[in-house]
Amino acid sequence: MADLSYRPRALELASRLGELATAAGIFVTTAESCTGGGVATAITSVSGSSRWFGCGFITYSNEAKQHQLGVKEATIKEVGAVSAEVVKQMVAGACHSSGATLGVAISGIAGPGGGSPRKPVGTVFIAWGDQTQQQASRYHFSGDREAVRAQAVDAALEGLIAQFG
Repeated sequence: MADLSYRPRALELASRLGELATAAGIFVTTAESCTGGGVATAITSVSGSSRWFGCGFITYSNEAKQHQLGVKEATIKEVGAVSAEVVKQMVAGACHSSGATLGVAISGIAGPGGGSPRKPVGTVFIAWGDQTQQQASRYHFSGDREAVRAQAVDAALEGLIAQFG
């Protein structure tokens, strides 16, 4: 089991998300690439999270994004896996597959390699929404691989909380 005691911000955010989701009576899901399940780990570190979190998806490869979440191959070829279009399709697919009311999806370049001038290391796209409506944001996080991943987890949780108004 992952130890998140060194990540108090993620645990605080996940606890707040749980309060909101429980009060609203909704289920949350995750679809993660570069964070490798970090959002789901933060969520499941909260006691009682099974009342509002049923499952998450770690879709690291393009093939997994396509087969598990229904991301279109043409979209990946056209704009790349690290894009607003792909994370929107990821969150829609995760909500569809899990039956969740609200989801978050993350795809990015955590480094140290893999960046390009157009999408440098630290570029992360996050989408929030459901099966029919999604919104995405582009971020550029700094630091090493773990710092980029940690910042992406926090931003994903903050965005989920923001969905409650």
